[in-house]
Amino acid sequence: MPDRALDLDDELRSRTALLGSASDAATRVFTTILTRSPISRIDVAKLTGLSQAAVTKAVAPLVAVGLLNDSLGPTLTGLPGRPVSPVALVPDAVVTLGVKVNDDELIGVATDLTTRVIASERLPLASRAPAEVIDAIAELCARLAERLGDLGPRLAAVGVAVSGDVDSETGVVRDSAIMGWRNVELGPVLAERLGRRVVVENDVRALTIGEHWFGVGLGTRSFAIVTIGRGIGSGLHLNGEVVEGAYGVAGEIGHLPLTSPDKVCACGRRGCVEAVASTSAIAAAVSAAHGRPVTIGEAVELRRAGDAAAVEVFDEAGRVIGAAIASLVNLVGPELVVIGGEGVADFDLIEEPLRRSYAEHVFASADRCRIAVRPHTFEDWARGAAATAVRSLVV
Repeated sequence: MPDRALDLDDELRSRTALLGSASDAATRVFTTILTRSPISRIDVAKLTGLSQAAVTKAVAPLVAVGLLNDSLGPTLTGLPGRPVSPVALVPDAVVTLGVKVNDDELIGVATDLTTRVIASERLPLASRAPAEVIDAIAELCARLAERLGDLGPRLAAVGVAVSGDVDSETGVVRDSAIMGWRNVELGPVLAERLGRRVVVENDVRALTIGEHWFGVGLGTRSFAIVTIGRGIGSGLHLNGEVVEGAYGVAGEIGHLPLTSPDKVCACGRRGCVEAVASTSAIAAAVSAAHGRPVTIGEAVELRRAGDAAAVEVFDEAGRVIGAAIASLVNLVGPELVVIGGEGVADFDLIEEPLRRSYAEHVFASADRCRIAVRPHTFEDWARGAAATAVRSLVV
């Protein structure tokens, strides 16, 4: 994208400048409308705890720069005989890009402010070397930007989601076992290449941010997302906020030491949940049992056919994940745990031992926490990355 970067238009400059300088009250008003549009000023006041006068004061400049529309007419009804006019978001007033980095490909989306997907692209990775991945991300962003057409000048920010220990403040990937990276300055280099604000975030936390504003988290005080697949991750949303951790690490249940110390994790440590429950660990265990290389797809087929070794491996994965979720629930007490990730396509293979193990380890009334399964495509992960970009403009 460096040779094809789009110029920011004056309207976008005004919009991003207003969002960046907004008071706490104005930010609360805008985020409330962003996630619940269309909505009346009366309801905004109720949800934010602000006076109607304060809401009206905050809305006026947002309307003036084209972020909000208050000309929809009296389509909502307040008190009897008193129609009220809703305030609505202008979704495509600002456009963002989201990129999910996998070890073998990039998945990218262009979205509006609500993370509605406008365009999507995928790009294989020939190498995991940081410089080559940065080149590929720049190319993917250029392809997405070209597909935006007239919306191109409204592209304000790019979110990038990467597995591992990510410092979202500096944009540095401190440690990513899947990518084989340590202390990669991904954000600063990409920001210079793309000429846009760039936010780099842990992939599960990015998914949680997206669900917090535009998914299961809307209206929920506390929830957790547990992802199963190439890694075992968790994102936490507590007391209305996504937990980031003092040093950028929070909810890493994949690295809880809940299994045998003779199991070596991809992170180099022993006894981690991922050492027996990630797709690579499952494939490796079934391979060892059969004395030949077995892919995760073949391992799934063997398990469905009742192969004894595969049954044992999948049962162990389920038991350990169940114990990890119970530990999470016991510690932070969410009202809902959503199990997602690419691995849920075969969730039925681990569900029974997972739920049994969870029930054995969850403490007292914490067992009222609901567990739900929600498949996430890689495009959903990229939308989560885009949500981090939207969030960076607003808060």
